[in-house]
Amino acid sequence: MYSDAAVGPSLSARRPPRRRRAHIHHDPHCHPSTLTKSDHAITLRWSDLPDPSPLDYVAVYSPPSSGDLNYLGFLFLNSSASWATGAGSLTLPRLPDLRAPYQFRLFGGGRRVDQQDGDTLPDASHRAAVSGNVAYEGSGARPAQLHLAFTDEVDEMRVLFVCGDGGGRFVRYGPAGRREEEWEEVPAEARTYEQRHMCDYPANDSVGWRHPGFVFDGVMKGLQPGTRYFYKVGSGNDSGGWSETHSLISRDIEANETIAFLFGDFGTYVPYNTYFRTPQESLSTVKWILRDLQALKDKPAVISHIGDISYAKGYAWLWDHFFEQIEPIAANTPYHVCIGNHEYDWPSQPWKPSWAANIYNGKDSGGECGVPYSIKFRMPGNSSFPTGTSAPDTQNLYYSFDAGVVHFVYMSTETNFTQGSDQYKYIKADLERVNRSRTPFIVFQGHRPMYTSSNEVRDTAHREQMIQHLEPLFVKHGVTLALWGHIHSYERFCPMKNYQCLNTSSSFVYPGAPAHVVIGMAGKDHQPSWEPRPDHPKDPIFPQPQRSMYRSREFGYTKLVATREKLTLTYIGNHDGQIHDMVEIFSRQVNTDSTPDEHKPVEREL
Repeated sequence: MYSDAAVGPSLSARRPPRRRRAHIHHDPHCHPSTLTKSDHAITLRWSDLPDPSPLDYVAVYSPPSSGDLNYLGFLFLNSSASWATGAGSLTLPRLPDLRAPYQFRLFGGGRRVDQQDGDTLPDASHRAAVSGNVAYEGSGARPAQLHLAFTDEVDEMRVLFVCGDGGGRFVRYGPAGRREEEWEEVPAEARTYEQRHMCDYPANDSVGWRHPGFVFDGVMKGLQPGTRYFYKVGSGNDSGGWSETHSLISRDIEANETIAFLFGDFGTYVPYNTYFRTPQESLSTVKWILRDLQALKDKPAVISHIGDISYAKGYAWLWDHFFEQIEPIAANTPYHVCIGNHEYDWPSQPWKPSWAANIYNGKDSGGECGVPYSIKFRMPGNSSFPTGTSAPDTQNLYYSFDAGVVHFVYMSTETNFTQGSDQYKYIKADLERVNRSRTPFIVFQGHRPMYTSSNEVRDTAHREQMIQHLEPLFVKHGVTLALWGHIHSYERFCPMKNYQCLNTSSSFVYPGAPAHVVIGMAGKDHQPSWEPRPDHPKDPIFPQPQRSMYRSREFGYTKLVATREKLTLTYIGNHDGQIHDMVEIFSRQVNTDSTPDEHKPVEREL
């Protein structure tokens, strides 16, 4: 980052005449003229603040033209040990490049108003001081927010990244051992969206809208299977230069092993208070997955994030925080997503069946209505659905791909999945053409769960519709594992159909129906799903039914390892990085000695 002055500026604003003038500046020692991406903490120092109050705070702005009420977030000064003296310092770590300068404003204490999540927002009527601007060198021009994804072709890998302008950018890549001068170079296509594409407040209002920059999409082609490649993105001219060099392992559909990391309901953490709480636990999820990826060395892997991605909910800069947070894993491993209610849902969305009136009429997307999700990601396939507004069609709804011995399928639980719909037809046709000799396991993923023991009673009708329309396809075509999010906890069910368990072991030959696992525990705040009742402190509101094999409120993620004989799913907790639950499913294609009696339904308590 650089400042617009050689030393820390101390611009002031007038407070009531009886008060002295306060000063705020960023520490010049933290901001040499060139700052590396990994070292962009900002230290703020203030002095001469009269009548210090626990309600005094510093607010974060970008761009500097933002009105006082349109801050990104704030920090109360009393988190500094010396605040009561009218002077102190605070440090803000890891602020992403928003393609515009940052500015910081000091406010005297005033009344506080309610936040969305029950916390509080401060009053902004008593501005005491304003800092100088702080910006990244070459702000907006340098590539940022890199993440990979598969395409429909097995010898390709897509990389997406963000720049502040739509000028020419490229992807350069080559296999390990080849000199960089001999790498291939392909152009990247740019696209963006505008404030008018947002469907409602706060996404289309100045409080939430910030320009997203341009999302560039470049495809590396002709990759040899299971091979390490190195790549960088950007341009060699004055358009911001090249990114750091990253590496990846290309897809190998003939591999005899598949490794994937899967979770839902992740969110993003920001180092300041904002309009709602942001989940610090998501940092731990990235930390442990990065550990596991590094241990794989030259083995390929896939990351699967099944809905409720950034929880930006109409506050655009939270997407920037999210992509910076996942870049350590997503720039080196394909990062696949499906849509959740917090990306899509709004009353103006077109699909509103009578049985889901209390579900899809919500405002969970904060007025985004799927637009940022559709542009910032690009998954295989070409599924789309009209928005019913001036916004472009929603994309990345349903698709599939093979990775080694597993066929992965993704669905949208927020758009029509019932019989006769385009999505239903796609899922049916996709499952019908799976080559089980090549991929003996099928892993199906969506956001809202088909089965759960939580208190999400408003989704009851939705779950029944999924059981009615989708479960027969799962059973007929031998789906091995069904993974869901939405509930912010982990819960593994027995393999079952229509609430009937087919096996209650944690290690079994595929019995003719999928095991269902809820994996929405990657970071977002927990929901009070199983809290004890006040009059029965030892009894939860929703007792654990026998079909629920294991459930936990520990944050974490799951890891899938599959060979041609066996698929293993482990649940790894964030507090210790260790395995807390495991299920093994053996393939029928290999284990042909099982008898029909082994797969008869076992009646369980519902």
